[in-house]
Parts: sequence; C-alpha cells; structure tokens
Amino acid sequence: MAKRLYPGDITDVHGIRVGQAQNENSRTGVTVVLCPEDGAVGGVSVRGAAPGTRETDLLRPGNLVERANAVVLSGGSAFGLEAASGVMRYLEQMGAGMDMGDAKVPIVPAAVLYDLGVGDPYVRPDAAMGREACMNASKGMSQGQVGAGCGATVGKLIPGAIPQDSGVGSASITLPEGVTVGAVVAVNACGDVYHPATGKPLGCGHMPDGTPILCDSMLFGQAPMQGAVRSLPGSNTTIGCVAVDCKLTKEQVNRLADISHDGYARTIRPVHTQMDGDVIFGLATGRVNNEVNFIKLCAAAAEVTARAVANALMAVNL
Repeated sequence: MAKRLYPGDITDVHGIRVGQAQNENSRTGVTVVLCPEDGAVGGVSVRGAAPGTRETDLLRPGNLVERANAVVLSGGSAFGLEAASGVMRYLEQMGAGMDMGDAKVPIVPAAVLYDLGVGDPYVRPDAAMGREACMNASKGMSQGQVGAGCGATVGKLIPGAIPQDSGVGSASITLPEGVTVGAVVAVNACGDVYHPATGKPLGCGHMPDGTPILCDSMLFGQAPMQGAVRSLPGSNTTIGCVAVDCKLTKEQVNRLADISHDGYARTIRPVHTQMDGDVIFGLATGRVNNEVNFIKLCAAAAEVTARAVANALMAVNL
C-alpha cells in the first residue's frame, strides 16, 4: 500500500464514490468522483490562468443548475475532456441526471491537466476510459500514479531540471459535529510541493546529476536566475474536488471551493501561475443536518486539500 502522511480519502464523505482508470504505458488517466443518486450541490473555483474545463459556468451562483452528478478529473489536456462524455452516458444508463421531461441530462463538470509530454501524446483519456472509471467506482481509492495522476509531475519551472513524479492524493477529516470533509487532488504543478505543517520540500525538480533544485532558490535566492523560467502556458495544472456531507447552498459550496485553494497555496510554490490551470470543484451531499460553523468548515476544506496534495507526493515517492 502506498504511504500517506494523512489518513482517509474523499470517499469517507457520505454518498461519494471514486472510480479511476489509466493507461500506465502512456502515463495518462482519469479520476471520477461520483455523487449520490440525486446528485450533490456543486460549485467551482478556477484560479490558474490556463484552465481546461467543462460545465463550470453552470456551477456558479445565479445560474439555473444546482446539483452535479459527477466530477471528472482527467489527464490528456483539452483532449481529456472527452472522458466526461463516457461518464455522462454511464450515468444516463443508471437513470441519473437533471429531469428535463423528455430525458434526464447528467451534469458532469470536468477539468483536465497536461500530461502529453510524459507518455504518448497521442493516447489520451476518452469516453471509454471515462466509462471504465465509473465502473471501477467504490468506497476507498488508490493514491499515487493512478487515474488523473498517472502522468502527473511537479517542479517544472526551471529549465534543465528534470520534473519529479507526482500523482493523485486524497484525505479526509471528520469534525466533532459529525460532518466529514474530504478532498482528492491530481497534483501536476509547475511549482514545488511542500509539507503543509513543517514546510519541508516533498517534491521538486532535479538537475541531471540528481541535485534537487527548488523554484524558490531561483526566484528569491541571493543570485536568482534572471529570466530562466519555463513559459509553456497550460503545461501543468493541479485539479481537485472537495466534498462535504452537510447541507450547503450553491453559494456556500462555491465559497468552499474558493477557500480550498488556500490548501494549494500552503503546499505548492509558486501556484496559480500563468502556466497552471488550477481548479477545485466543491460538492455538498447534504446527509448531515447538524449545523457547523461555516468558517470552520472552510478552514477544514483548506486543510484537507493541503493534506491531499502532500499525500499525492508521498504515495509516489516513498
């Protein structure tokens, strides 16, 4: 079993299951977060400057749709958005979706990361892989180089540095009020990854001789490398999903997703760059009626996101 810094995963949230599928030879894959039969209240926060997404506008406050049936995290860059079509067809066959009278339309937001430079750039997650991931869905999930994290790497800011392998990570926290907060993240950052509590580096690029080199040393060192920054927009991206099993409004779920980016900021440096398309989806399954202070809930979401990022690196590199 892969090592983890922190316990739990997003499937500890009531009503949430996760399915994953990947092509290990081509280093790409898909991670699907499946909601309860009647869906979950959804939200989203896009902070990176080069996102690849689908169905994010409908999750924003003020728009008609409130509930999502699944969230797709995929490799393959923009090509990987096709995986969501397979998830839609699977959910349609299961009778899930927004009832439009003539048919039910599954609501499946998605985000992608760039892994085309790691494996075979002509093999990407497609509808068949998205469906396969749904069929693999269960309570409990693998972490590391699986699903959307199959081709994920970190530490790509410095030219000449060899990126470090990353992957998918997940963690959960159950609050005293009985509410569980969980996160799953595919960590494919331009920057380096740090331990959320100690600040110790967990993942960074290495020079050809094996010497680790941190982005901070280039950006803020005594003799920073002027202008020596890779500038390939969209070649990275950390994507994730945070879920809770209490009742929240759509506006609150969007705020929850927004604050969850603090978990990225605590563990990834630099983050939200022009070369990253960082995205976090939010889901509220609504099982628990217990009221929990919303500030406390958002703080827990940021913490569990940071833990999920750390677990992604630990699962691969230890």
